[in-house]
Amino acid sequence: MSALFDAHPHPQPPSLDSDAIELANRSHHAAFSGQESDPETLRAAGGTPPPDDIDPATVALVKDVPPDGGYGWVVTLAVFLINVNTWGINSAWGIFMEQYIRENTFPEASQFEYALIGGLSVSLALILGPIISAIQRKMGTRCTMIMGSLLTFGGLFSASAASRVWHLFMSVGLCMGFGFGLLYIPAMGLLPPWFSRHRSLALGLATAGAGGGIAWNLITGKLLEVSGLKWTWRILGLVSVAFNILCAFLCRERPIASHSTGSSKRRSFNIRDFGRTQVLLILLWGFITEFGYISLWYSLPSYATSIGLTPGQGSVVNAMLSLGVGVGRPILGALSDRFGRINLALLCCSSCAILCLTLWILARSYAGLIIFALAAGAGGGCFWATVNPILAETVSLAESSAIFGTICFALVIPTTFGEAIALQLVKGGDGVNKFMPGQIFVGCTFLGGTALLMLLRSWQICEIERKSQGLGSGQLGEGHRRSGEESRTEEDLEEGVMASGRSAGVAVLGELRSSAAGMWSPRKLFVARRV
Repeated sequence: MSALFDAHPHPQPPSLDSDAIELANRSHHAAFSGQESDPETLRAAGGTPPPDDIDPATVALVKDVPPDGGYGWVVTLAVFLINVNTWGINSAWGIFMEQYIRENTFPEASQFEYALIGGLSVSLALILGPIISAIQRKMGTRCTMIMGSLLTFGGLFSASAASRVWHLFMSVGLCMGFGFGLLYIPAMGLLPPWFSRHRSLALGLATAGAGGGIAWNLITGKLLEVSGLKWTWRILGLVSVAFNILCAFLCRERPIASHSTGSSKRRSFNIRDFGRTQVLLILLWGFITEFGYISLWYSLPSYATSIGLTPGQGSVVNAMLSLGVGVGRPILGALSDRFGRINLALLCCSSCAILCLTLWILARSYAGLIIFALAAGAGGGCFWATVNPILAETVSLAESSAIFGTICFALVIPTTFGEAIALQLVKGGDGVNKFMPGQIFVGCTFLGGTALLMLLRSWQICEIERKSQGLGSGQLGEGHRRSGEESRTEEDLEEGVMASGRSAGVAVLGELRSSAAGMWSPRKLFVARRV
């Protein structure tokens, strides 16, 4: 402990009693891969949480402990506003698209091209995930987000001067999409290190900003009537750059102590992450359910008109889907902190599958469709609300940000082609019946996500049991060996030394085989446990 005191000569640290040191060290070794755990999880893993009469600051000197709030709530508000002014603004593209089509602004453009512009802004933000993580590593989080704010402003402002449809591809699709990625991906990695018990609540509140599309749709529609097309783009650009730069300065990274994570150095993209069982399961869960989620968003307004509702009522139904996102995610976050993050994601995914295969197919009235939209909005987007807390539990805080960027990179295909699939599935047939294949497809994607979450839950329980069975020293040694190998792999990647495709594939398969051992037990799939 003298080295710890020498590293912090000002102010003089409090004296530590031996019981506090021992309890903190046992809690530290019981945590999985260096993550923080609540008392119940620590007991299940063989650890002992510190009693109430020990000063938390005393424990923090021995082990890295998140403040579970404090300035973290300011960061939560900033990330919420970033979501409002990125994905919320992006959702207003439908209003602009309808204006361009109605007034035939670009006669050479087709509806598919307009739809592709909106999809490009989302997919580009995700496909650049590994590049954005590298930029963040070199430039820092704040500079990366400021650059994203300026690119977003440039895309919105230059869209006002578009005289050809390809100008919109460059401004709205490329420039704005890159700006969104530079803002969203670093921002979402900031929250997990600030929280432990309230981590899911914080992420739920932050991601609820995506529901700000309701406000931006109403504002955009009114501005188009009052100010015209060009000034609407400019006003959106000015408002977004003001809020996003303010949020970039409010956002603050909480450094993670090196002794709790193995390294305080920010990790970059590593292809071996795809060979880790928990990462692969989370990636496949997002990949499959995102197809259904995107298809649901673009199919619901058309389905509303097919059952006899007006286009205005169809827009309200779609707005209720956004409202479900905004209201449901904080509630789900609070519940998942109490009952387990994987458990709540599993419940939401399975519930959405049931709703799509029953209520949506049977809905023939305005009221019934609104109820479905609210429920589906709350549960259908559970991936984006829970992926960061789940990553923080199944990997480590230091790794979660880089792995999140890796997962975003893999989600480009469903975000790009989900809308096209939705359009193809409703071709043919008459009236309501033509939507049946699409409804079954969406329900099946959420069923697939449910199965993957059950396997992820089983894997996490298996990891808890391995820790609690006292396999400690051997597995700790193995963990240190793997950490060393990963560190060497990162150095090799930085130096440009890449392994061959065959050796990388063998390494991936070997990692899957070793880490998945024992997770397929039916008892682990259905055992009652908070995870």
